[in-house]
Amino acid sequence: MKQSMVSVTFGCGLVFMLAGWLGASLYAQNKIALTPPMGWNSWNYFGCKVTDADVRGAADAMASNGMKEAGYIYVNIDDCWQGERDGQGFIHPNSKFPDIKALSDYVHSKGLKLGIYSSPGPKTCAGFEGSLGHEEQDAETYAKWGVDYLKYDKCSWRGTVPEEIAAYRKMHEALAKTGRPILFSLCQYGDDRVWSWGASVGGNAWRTTGDISADYERMAYIGFGQNGLERFAGPGHWNDPDMLEVGNGKLTDDENKTHMSLWCLLAAPLLAGNDLTRMSHQTLAILTNREVIAVDQDPAGFQGFRVAQEGPLEVWVKPLSDGSKAVGLFNRGYTPATVTAYFKDIKVAETAAVRDLWLHKDLGTFRESFSATVPRHGVVLVKVRD
Repeated sequence: MKQSMVSVTFGCGLVFMLAGWLGASLYAQNKIALTPPMGWNSWNYFGCKVTDADVRGAADAMASNGMKEAGYIYVNIDDCWQGERDGQGFIHPNSKFPDIKALSDYVHSKGLKLGIYSSPGPKTCAGFEGSLGHEEQDAETYAKWGVDYLKYDKCSWRGTVPEEIAAYRKMHEALAKTGRPILFSLCQYGDDRVWSWGASVGGNAWRTTGDISADYERMAYIGFGQNGLERFAGPGHWNDPDMLEVGNGKLTDDENKTHMSLWCLLAAPLLAGNDLTRMSHQTLAILTNREVIAVDQDPAGFQGFRVAQEGPLEVWVKPLSDGSKAVGLFNRGYTPATVTAYFKDIKVAETAAVRDLWLHKDLGTFRESFSATVPRHGVVLVKVRD
């Protein structure tokens, strides 16, 4: 049964109590992630081979190649950093990460923030130490290290849905207790309608899908499948269709632009997943296009949605805070095709001005619709203002 079909009546006192608790929780979250988080994560490229040197290299690159200026802030270590717990139960890193506090200080010296990874279960996906039974100890450790972001991946978690929700809330409360602002990213693959409860357990973002991979079909399946989740996203709490694969695998430039455009229309976290020290100029240009990123980072915090579909051709729209609309014309087919955005569908006036955000070019004023020839697996991303 759809949630909207269920009606429950509470006593006034309970309503006010719940509203106050939820409001305080959301307020605390919103102070951290007013716009979708931007940064880099080690997993997509380095996997379990990641080292302290790799993370420092990513921080160096972000601080010098224009990514920091474009808004990328977080440098996130994914799985495989953990060593053993000591006799008191506190976690220590393994030999690949000899001193995470020193690494954190280094990342902070670049004007960036450090992220880390754990699990509500006993083990992480790669079989390292999870946080089950050590939530407060781990939160205290992360705060002492200067960690700014926690990806919490359920992998080995076993239990009922209410127990799962309680496990995520427990870590949120442990993080809050430290007094350090730490972005809390839930990773449980979109199970159990996480978008409907993620914010209530302190989540600033929550994965809505299984893992992405560096191929067009998987990326498109995940990205275009986000339609309908827009009502659950907003400042402080975001749907997360997984990290970016821009620059990885065999994705073409057109496919990379589709990937980046769609994630920005979705108000998704933008976490680059490539090797930042060895990427092409074109990949860097895609990742740092300020006009495209502005769509993702728009302060109104609306998530875009599909307004038209004709076979493999789709039109998506995202309302922006200045009253204009970001519009994506997508071609999921195998040959170039003309895609048309009708102004009545995107809710603008009969006559409107159009600007191409990838070309940084004003295209002129159009009446009733805007059409463009879109390459296979490509996109034309425009801003429409009436």
